[in-house]
Amino acid sequence: MFAQGGLCFFCSAPLPKSEASVEHLVASSRAGSNSDDNCVACCKAMNGLLGSMSLKEKIKVVLNQKGQFKCPNGIGNPPTKQVAKQPGKVKVIVEPAATTAPQASPGQANPNEVSPEKIIKVIENLKSRGNARPKHLSSLKATLRALASLKLTLPQVVYVLEQLQAGGKISIDSSEIVTYKL
Repeated sequence: MFAQGGLCFFCSAPLPKSEASVEHLVASSRAGSNSDDNCVACCKAMNGLLGSMSLKEKIKVVLNQKGQFKCPNGIGNPPTKQVAKQPGKVKVIVEPAATTAPQASPGQANPNEVSPEKIIKVIENLKSRGNARPKHLSSLKATLRALASLKLTLPQVVYVLEQLQAGGKISIDSSEIVTYKL
């Protein structure tokens, strides 16, 4: 973590020691070493998301972000706005994320709903992970948020989880441990 200046390898956000985790670029389960060339510091949510994916799959996750990396724990690369302070100098102001979800107008669909096609893609993704599926609710939420191709908001992730529970695909116990029935 020192070599990375205390920043997450993936999103470059400050990485508190309590959130830090070692990500093996070539997973240990795939004979990856513990060498400095193979290990990077990142948040626990990112490590949980990448799990034992192949290096090729990990690169695809990063490339799918198209330069706007969204950290699964929600702290990486917040939206910014540039404001000229003095000629030749720029001050960057971080805009806070919206705290309320958009509400549907009468006659419009609820913006938090997710199409059945996206829910099917979520199920397919979770099936493909096998034993590397997130086991805790917070990790599952972070994983779903990080699926770049789906571009799900947090309220949409909650909606997807409700649909998966209603359909009997997952169950979540009182200690927020997720059980899959895919």
